[in-house]
Amino acid sequence: MPLVPSNYNPPHLFKNGHFSTIYSGLIRQVKGISQERERIQTPDNDFIDIDWSYSVKKTEKAVVILHGLEGNAQRPYITGSAKIFNENNFDAVSINYRSCSGLPNKTFKSYHSGATNDVELVIHHLIKKGTYKTIVLNGFSLGGNLVLKYLGTHNIPKEIKTAVAVSVPCDLYGSMLEIHKLKNTIYAKRFKKTLLKKLRQKQVAFPGQVSLEEIDSIKTLKDFDDLYTSRAHGFYDALDYYDKSSSVNNLKNIEVPCLILNAQNDSFLSPSCYPSEISKNKDNLYLEIPKYGGHVGFFDRDNVYYNEKRAIAFVKSIVK
Repeated sequence: MPLVPSNYNPPHLFKNGHFSTIYSGLIRQVKGISQERERIQTPDNDFIDIDWSYSVKKTEKAVVILHGLEGNAQRPYITGSAKIFNENNFDAVSINYRSCSGLPNKTFKSYHSGATNDVELVIHHLIKKGTYKTIVLNGFSLGGNLVLKYLGTHNIPKEIKTAVAVSVPCDLYGSMLEIHKLKNTIYAKRFKKTLLKKLRQKQVAFPGQVSLEEIDSIKTLKDFDDLYTSRAHGFYDALDYYDKSSSVNNLKNIEVPCLILNAQNDSFLSPSCYPSEISKNKDNLYLEIPKYGGHVGFFDRDNVYYNEKRAIAFVKSIVK
């Protein structure tokens, strides 16, 4: 499928990628949505918390929404997406990854960009309810990579009809190189601060797994992935983790219609995160590259973001 043309043209300030990213992450608020929490027990004696919001009318359709690095189901990009799906007769299941729901998880491992088994667990939990004949996936940033990797590596249930992935670092190594550049210092420091706080909690709970000296040695996000992410989740090192978890390696295997929405001015994404050649040779892989939008910052009028409008429009074109 050729590249999808984009008509996204935000107000002047939001044409700046950093402004749109920061505004959307720190200032935007979404009102008029109510969430109910459910806890899913995992096979390894851990838990995943999911937050439900519902369509006014009874429905057989649901959307599963996945957040980004160090996010949660209360972030405005999640609640904004859940709200518009609710308004279009979808129940919404917003996943909080392990350690992201406000409480430490129980195991030394937590979540990462390729942890698709937890995604599969939630989807099967949803299917077992017997309520939903149609399920769509909507992932953001790290969650977008999870959606694409899941679709490209698992046996996909018949209930899953389509997916939308937004601001996706589908080449994790390339994205890692970008996040360590000077232009992204403020974001890298913010991510590192929250990740290290959680790792120090892990050290108290699992003192034999990681030492305070090792934690103090972490200077970059790659250091964190070398020390913790790879060790906790069965990878040799950070580079092995990036290679095996990058969804770009699995895009050719995706069979359901899928829209990837990556802004041209997203400072987190390397050129390798825009899979133009792959999409040209995949009938069901749609790639839209708006000039603006930053990282998950597709501001639009009336506080309904462009990515939310595009997601609903794309899903409705597939799901009749």
